[in-house]
This record gives sequence, C-alpha cells and structure tokens, in this order.
Amino acid sequence: MKLVNREDLKKYREEAQKEIFSRNSENTRVIVGMGTCGIAAGAREVMAAIHEELNKRNLEVIVDKTGCIGMCEQEPLVDVQKPGEPRITYGKVKPADAARIIVGHVMHGNIVDDLVIARFEEI
Repeated sequence: MKLVNREDLKKYREEAQKEIFSRNSENTRVIVGMGTCGIAAGAREVMAAIHEELNKRNLEVIVDKTGCIGMCEQEPLVDVQKPGEPRITYGKVKPADAARIIVGHVMHGNIVDDLVIARFEEI
C-alpha cells in the first residue's frame, strides 16, 4: 500500500478540479447557498424563483447548491459562473432578484452590479 503525502493530494485535487471544470465549461452554472444560514435567509425561495425563471425561458443552465461558505450576513448567496468569465457572487438575493440575474447576467451578460459582493477568476 502506497502512502499518500500532501503533494500527492494536492495533485489529485487539481486534476479533479480541472476535470470537473472541463465537464461543465460549456454550460453556465448558477449556484445557490443552501446552508442553514442561507435557508433561514430565504434561499429555498430564491432557488425556486431561479428555476421558475430558467424554465420560463427554456434555458439550459446547471443549477447547483452549496453549503455555508462563512458569509452568513450576505445570505442568500447566488453565484453565476459563465464559461470563460469570472464567477460572480451575488448577496442578499431575494426571489424578485432572480429575473434580473437570469435575464441580465445569464442571458445577456450584464452583471447586476448592485447585488455583487465578490468576483472570482476561473481555476
């Protein structure tokens, strides 16, 4: 049995991240924070509104959920990750904001600046 060190683990992690990213690199992803703090702040309703907007417009978008990332005061959090563009994190999102995010950002590439709390470059 081979022992695995930190460098091996780091290498495996990087390879897995690249594989996951390449699988999803053609599709836009919307990620909703569904940790306890997000749910308490209304993330379920936001998730439902996002699904409704996507279905209404017949858009093929990957919708995922994630747990708490430590920004509880900004919940509900919604990330939009379009291929080849920085990931944008929106904070304090309300169900009424779902249409603005889907139509503005996902469909037309216009970031909804008043809701942005972070921007992350791709891996």
